[in-house]
Amino acid sequence: MPLFSHRHSSPLPTATYSSKLLKPLKPNSASVPTRTPVPIIVFSLISLLIGLAGTIFAVAAIRRSRPLPVFRCGKSDDTFRAFYSISSSRKLDHNAGLLERPKLLGFVGILTGFRGADRRAAMRSTWFPSDPDGLLRLEQATGLAFRFVIGRSKDSKKMAELQKEIDQYRDFLVIDIKDEYVSLPWKTLEFFKAAFQHFEADYYVKADDNIYLRPDRLAILLAKERTDSRTYIGCMKKGPVITDPKMKWYEKSGHLIGNEYYLHAYGPIYVLSAEVVASLATARNDSLRMFNNEDVTIGSWMLAMNVHHEDNRFLCDPRCSPKSIAVWDIPKCSGLCNPALRMKELHAMSMCSKSPTLLSNDD
Repeated sequence: MPLFSHRHSSPLPTATYSSKLLKPLKPNSASVPTRTPVPIIVFSLISLLIGLAGTIFAVAAIRRSRPLPVFRCGKSDDTFRAFYSISSSRKLDHNAGLLERPKLLGFVGILTGFRGADRRAAMRSTWFPSDPDGLLRLEQATGLAFRFVIGRSKDSKKMAELQKEIDQYRDFLVIDIKDEYVSLPWKTLEFFKAAFQHFEADYYVKADDNIYLRPDRLAILLAKERTDSRTYIGCMKKGPVITDPKMKWYEKSGHLIGNEYYLHAYGPIYVLSAEVVASLATARNDSLRMFNNEDVTIGSWMLAMNVHHEDNRFLCDPRCSPKSIAVWDIPKCSGLCNPALRMKELHAMSMCSKSPTLLSNDD
């Protein structure tokens, strides 16, 4: 976090005086008392008052309490602009240009769904702040803003329940897409477009609502100096393409890929740099290939965009360690198995929630 320095005003220049030798009075000359003209007296008093006022103002300015510095001079309270009212009252217009966006190190979108209330509750009782003030403090400490990201439903009851949760916690970004699992690649693209429109960040993080995250360590990872402005960070993997419709992770367009997937990040959490997201934000939805699986879809876009793949295994740690950033039950589950319970169990472990934040050493 940058330190802020304040320049002190240079001291007022000291006045210098010069005097001429006076001629001696002639003897026996009577001394005549002289009177100072009234205009000079008035001018002197006015000058004195102005000087006193300037001194008082300078002392008050120096002693005035200074606000806590906010990451990169951003307006943290601006990130709590009415996302909930914006996203619930009108559609995002991606052709309307960018809003005045708060500046951040990173924006973290936690993709969630209408069945994820128990997961969100578990997160708010562990590593995710449960109130706007807590989110603001976390943002000031790390440079990261967090929101739950959800689409819409035609079910009015579901939307009414969601609105109650939005009003209570104010930690949502609602995007204009039907929220269902089969639409996850489209939802992810819409998330990046909305995040880019509302936040000016160096990095944009997509995460699922079933991982245990250490925001402090994630901030250290994102603050690392990189030579490539097009960066894709995650736990990278390859594997056989599933072409059997009866199997999980079936890929109906597998014939376009071949027998093995290209290198791509696991879906529970990955990071895209600002330049990458800017390209996605301006792309037409029908110009990008959509596969069945969201992580595979993102990976195909990254190949086309010639990004730098950065593999970081601390984003998929199966257990809490001194350097783990995201913890989930890899390879048993794509995220935590039974996340509402496991998240609380992990948070109760000192190694997960209370271990010190260690600086990155390029591991």
